[in-house]
Amino acid sequence: MANPIPNSNASNGLSGLTNTPFVMSSSDPLAATAGPADSTALHERVLTARDIRKGYSIGGEKRWVLDGVDFHVGAGECVFLSGPSGSGKSTLLSIIGCLLECDEGEVQLAGQRADLLNVAERTALRRNNIGFVFQRFQLIRGLSAKDNVAVPLTLQGHSLKDARDLATEMLAKVGLELHRDQLPTQMSPGQCQRVALARAVVTSPRLLLADEPTAALDRKSGYEVMVLLRELVESTNSATVVVTHDPRISDFADRICEIESGRLK
Repeated sequence: MANPIPNSNASNGLSGLTNTPFVMSSSDPLAATAGPADSTALHERVLTARDIRKGYSIGGEKRWVLDGVDFHVGAGECVFLSGPSGSGKSTLLSIIGCLLECDEGEVQLAGQRADLLNVAERTALRRNNIGFVFQRFQLIRGLSAKDNVAVPLTLQGHSLKDARDLATEMLAKVGLELHRDQLPTQMSPGQCQRVALARAVVTSPRLLLADEPTAALDRKSGYEVMVLLRELVESTNSATVVVTHDPRISDFADRICEIESGRLK
């Protein structure tokens, strides 16, 4: 299997910083000015969601959490979803991530109608095409950084040796090669989120979903994680959706979609 990320010679995993359009403010490391990928460029459509509706019955009355949402993202594109708590962001992310079924509408991912698949088929689609980054990292506490990153590779059928070799290479890309044998409890929050990023992209997913990736981090660590996320997205050409409340990182987006009361504004 080809190495999914080009080699980097920098030990801190941020080698592309001087060659990328992100510039760190001296007063606030998250007040970045981003020259995101050309927003006018055409991106190959990876995900299309049409007229998505999802509701729950409360006291015999149907309450729509999502009410007719249309959403799309293309290869290499980074789209932010913003909105107040309870607006439907996480529900939409779960539906396009094949974790939750919609009540109505269509979800097309990597050429397949995800909404028409059974549970086993959706699981396979998710495993082979989607990478996830979570607010609280969701690393397996009893596994080293290397073995955490290796998990999705083994689920795709790679041998343990090959998975560990690729995981080690990926950890080097995010500046954690020397921490590969450490447990999550032995690393800082910023380091844990780098491990989570490495795990999410090690399979070169068609779609990368990040749920509040900077919420548990300080400003400096949050900035570094977002720089890495953009570098990795550009390297893998993954379509990327980031759910965030953090206005300091908005310049890292190619597009920002605001959701309120179950509808995109």
